[in-house]
Amino acid sequence: MMRKIAAMDSMSSTPREPRPDQADGLRRLFSGSRVRFVPVVSNPHVRSSGAVLEQLCAAYSEMGLNTLFVDAAEAAPAPSELAHVDLGACIEPLSGSVSYLAARGLPMRYTNARGSAAQFLQALAQCAPHAEVVLLHASAPELARVVALRETRPLLLADIENDSVTHAYAAMKWLSQRAGLMVYSLLLAAHPQLRLATRIAQQLTSCADSFLGAVLRDWACVDPRTPAGAPLTPELRHVARELLGVAPPGAALAASQDSAPLRPTSRGSAASPPSYQLLAGAL
Repeated sequence: MMRKIAAMDSMSSTPREPRPDQADGLRRLFSGSRVRFVPVVSNPHVRSSGAVLEQLCAAYSEMGLNTLFVDAAEAAPAPSELAHVDLGACIEPLSGSVSYLAARGLPMRYTNARGSAAQFLQALAQCAPHAEVVLLHASAPELARVVALRETRPLLLADIENDSVTHAYAAMKWLSQRAGLMVYSLLLAAHPQLRLATRIAQQLTSCADSFLGAVLRDWACVDPRTPAGAPLTPELRHVARELLGVAPPGAALAASQDSAPLRPTSRGSAASPPSYQLLAGAL
């Protein structure tokens, strides 16, 4: 269902401010509305990204929310020809609370003369009025065309391999400089007790702060080998809520615990492994 994309374009360091019309339009679309938009940055180096995102959808189902997964990654299925005239007819129900839209290349069809594809979000909201969460899975350059709204928090994907971590940082660099998005969440495809996962998250956090002025607000490990229907981890539930800006019951009592940028899932040294020491400098 959820496929990986090809390698992204090379990263540029040229800052670009978001267009006022794009940001204002998105604020009007999502302010006071029940639908919440979550940009998910595709990562071609994460082999099990589909399993990770299925668990994220399960987290929203557990919250009683209806989710539309829009797959606009470069290796996603091509949309039906019917998408030109009836986008809603192309949405495929996967379960009672999750639906899927093959959308490779669709955002480009909504791009205006200024390079903004924000109208794509409006089209999604109109064609899927049942959806309360819209997950848009696309590359960083594609997402930058769709949304340049600082209130939106992109979700990064990675695993424990060097290429996936470098790609996640590069995507954060692109979106922070091109779309002004400065706060991120991260899902790592790894066992929750793996010490290396904590060190990777801490290194990404450090590089984001030192080199981009960005914030990796929270993260969670998702074991892609977890059987369907197995209980979700508290860390995954936390990230799912934070992406929507939804506070859990009793949040005031747990604020001191949940407000930390990082929530380690295992004990062990926080020292960064040599393979990630020059992560930011390489980009």
